[in-house]
Amino acid sequence: MQNRIDATFSDQDRDEVLAAIATIRAKLPFLQNATLEDRQELLKLGPKSEVFAVGMVDLATQDDSFLPRSFELEEPQQDRALREKLRPIRIEITRLNEALDDTDLLLGSDLYVAALEIYAAAKQHGRSEANDTLLAEFGRRFARQGKKKASDPNP
Repeated sequence: MQNRIDATFSDQDRDEVLAAIATIRAKLPFLQNATLEDRQELLKLGPKSEVFAVGMVDLATQDDSFLPRSFELEEPQQDRALREKLRPIRIEITRLNEALDDTDLLLGSDLYVAALEIYAAAKQHGRSEANDTLLAEFGRRFARQGKKKASDPNP
C-alpha cells in the first residue's frame, strides 16, 4: 500500500492556522484581486521593466525639476516601497501554497491507491448483498472508462 504522507492534523491546529491566515489578511487590508480584464490589459512589470521603473523613480527622486507639477512622485515611491516589503511575504506564501498543493496531491494519491486496493479486495473476498450493491455502483465508474477497440485509429 502506498503511504507517502503519514500525519495527523488536529482540529485545534487547523483552527489556529485559519486564525493566523485571518491575521495575515487583517494586516494586508489593501490586497486586491485583479479581474480577468485587468490581467489582460494592465502593463506587466517583468524583471527588465522593473530595472527601468526603479531607475526612473530613482532619477526623479534625485531631481524632480523636469516633472510636471501635477505628477505626484510620492505615489510610485510608495508603490515601490510596498512591493519591496511584500516580496518576501509573497515568496513565503507561494512556497507554502506549493507545499499545500503537493501535499494535497500526495494525500489524494495515497487515498486513491488505498481505495483501489480496497475495491479489488472487496470484489475478490468481500462478497455480500450489501457489498455487491456498493461494488456494482462504484464499478460503474470503471465501466464508463471502457477499453479502446482494436480498430480504433486513435489508441
